[in-house]
This record gives sequence, C-alpha cells and structure tokens, in this order.
Amino acid sequence: MAKRDYYEVLGVNRDASEEDIKKAYRKLAMKHHPDRNPDNPKSEEHFKEAKEAYEVLCDAAKRAAYDQYGHAGVDPHAGMNAGAAGAGFGGFADAFGDIFGDIFGGGGRGRSNVYRGADLRYNLEISLEEGARGTETRIRVPTMEECETCKGSGAKAGSQPVTCPTCNGQGQVRMTQGFFSIQQTCPKCHGSGKVVQNPCSTCSGAGRLRKQKTLSVKIPPGVDEGDRIRLTGEGEAGVNGGPPGDLYVVMHIRPHDVFTREGNDLHCEMPVSFTKAALGGEIEIPTLDGYAKIKIPVETQSGKVFRLRGKGIKGVRSQSFGDLLCHVVVETPVNLTSRQKELLHELEEINERDGGRHNPRAKSWMDRVKEFFAE
Repeated sequence: MAKRDYYEVLGVNRDASEEDIKKAYRKLAMKHHPDRNPDNPKSEEHFKEAKEAYEVLCDAAKRAAYDQYGHAGVDPHAGMNAGAAGAGFGGFADAFGDIFGDIFGGGGRGRSNVYRGADLRYNLEISLEEGARGTETRIRVPTMEECETCKGSGAKAGSQPVTCPTCNGQGQVRMTQGFFSIQQTCPKCHGSGKVVQNPCSTCSGAGRLRKQKTLSVKIPPGVDEGDRIRLTGEGEAGVNGGPPGDLYVVMHIRPHDVFTREGNDLHCEMPVSFTKAALGGEIEIPTLDGYAKIKIPVETQSGKVFRLRGKGIKGVRSQSFGDLLCHVVVETPVNLTSRQKELLHELEEINERDGGRHNPRAKSWMDRVKEFFAE
C-alpha cells in the first residue's frame, strides 16, 4: 500500500511552520498513543505513521528532499513500493521478479524512472453562509513546479544529465542478502538513472522550484466540515516528466455566532422573556434567508423546540433542505427595579397558595424528594 503524503498525515499545509508541525504531531501522538489505546491496533498504526511524518518534516534537510522527490527522497524503499502500488497486479509481479529473478535465472522487467507528483492538501476556512450558499474564492498554494530554465532536467544550458555511475542508469541498485537479491531505489540519483554534473543555476540541479501559485476554487452549495474538493493536476510537478499530482482543498467551517450545523439541519437558541413565555406572543428569529416569525404559545417552557421546515441547508448530495430547530431558553430577568421586585414577590405569594396548579413540575419534584427521604 502506497504511503500517504506526510503533510496530509499531520493535517497541515505544505508551507506549515516547524511549530505548526510540532503542534499537529503532539495532538496526533496524544490521540493515538498505544498506551492510551491498548485494544486498538489501528491507533498504533496511526501513531507510527504520524511519528514517521514528523521525523521527516521537522528535519530541514529531510523535508527539502521530501519536497523535491517525495517519499523516494527520504526512503530508499519508496520507489519500489510506489511502483508496485501504481502498477496494480503487474507491479506486484515485478516486485517478486526483483527478489527471485537472480535465483531462478529470471529477469524482472525494466522499471520506469518517471514518478507522479505528490498530491497536495490545502485547508480552507469559510463561513457557514459561504458553505450553505456556495462561493468562489482564490487561494495561494506553495508547490514544486518544473523549472522553466532547464525544462525539468536540472542541467545547465548546453549540457545534459549523465548516466548515474552508481546504478549505471538503471535507477535502482541490487542488494544481495544470502540467497535473496533485493532491488532498491538508487540513493545517488533517486531513481532517475541520471545525475547532473553541471547544475542549472536557476534550480541548482533539482529540476523543480518551490513557487506560489494562485488558483480559483469554486465551492458548491451545501459543503460541510471536512468535505474535499479535488483540483486535478494542481499538485506538485512529476519527477522526470511524470504527471502532476492533484490538490485537495479541505473545507473547515468557522463557528457561527447564531447557528450550529448538524447534517443539513441548523440549530439556534431562542431567548424568550419570562413574561412572554408565560403569556405567549410572537417573536422574530433569524434564518439564512432573513427573519421569520414564531408564535410562542401560552405557558411555554424552557427547552421547548420549534421546527421551521426547509429553513436549514441543502447538502451537496441532498435533494431537499434541512430544518431550522429553535431551542427556547426562558430568560430570568436581571437588574430589577424596586417595582419589578415588588410585583414578583406578589406573584410568588400567589403561586405558593396553589403550587400544584401554577408550578406543577416543581410541586411534583418536591413530592418525589419528600418520598425519597421518607423511605
């Protein structure tokens, strides 16, 4: 199975600072540490994956090699793994051919030194309204692009890369251990089969340059937290003429001052005055389309939920709109005047004369408390 992009593993952008990388790793390490998840083998896998990504990205030299060559730049086994994964069953057969070819007189087929560019991840924060209605925005993405001066060869004008002396242009070297012969990516040319003797002055022989590019992203209506939009071919440039990777834009919804989203439904708290809850009335509440009026019945209690059909969000894959659920919160009056206190004391005296009628829930609760202590 091909390794995931290290930046995606840690959930950070490719221009993340060292401090951001450390924070992301600490968070994942705390979540997936085997000691905290003794019965979950997947947590141990996630922990090891995050640790491997951190050890590469927190090291400036390793990170630079990874940014230029992907996994092949930091893992001598990456080229073989990527080839096997990308070629389906054919790649699987090639891998076995490399191991057993020398023993049984066979010969593995030649390997391609062309690698697809890495996929990129970009975390985009949008408002709840933008997610509900859809929008179009522009983002700046740091990426590795083919050097225009040398056209990706890495060689100075008038020169060409030469055959790698370590692997003789094969891109891979063979290591023999007892009866087994294992083929690995060449550590000198990183699988390209060639080395640059006269490096390009623009890219210093890398063949690619780190650049910032501006892209337009069209966000469809109804996107939710964690949804991804794929921009095909907008990832990193491939190695040795390989195709570019893709860019995945991951949606993150900012907390809203009024609404919280749950699926396609919206929820909001609706403060209602003490007197309006008791006497009933009409209040205005906000929706994504403006204001709506709700009739408050007489004797409405705190916690009552009013549902407004079709006032929620229509998800990306939904056929209809969700609902808006308004949760009543009866507000106790504050900063009372002397007259208000006088009236409330009078009301309390009336209520106490017939508590079972005016405050049935309180009366029922007190009766149960008395029964509890009487036992």
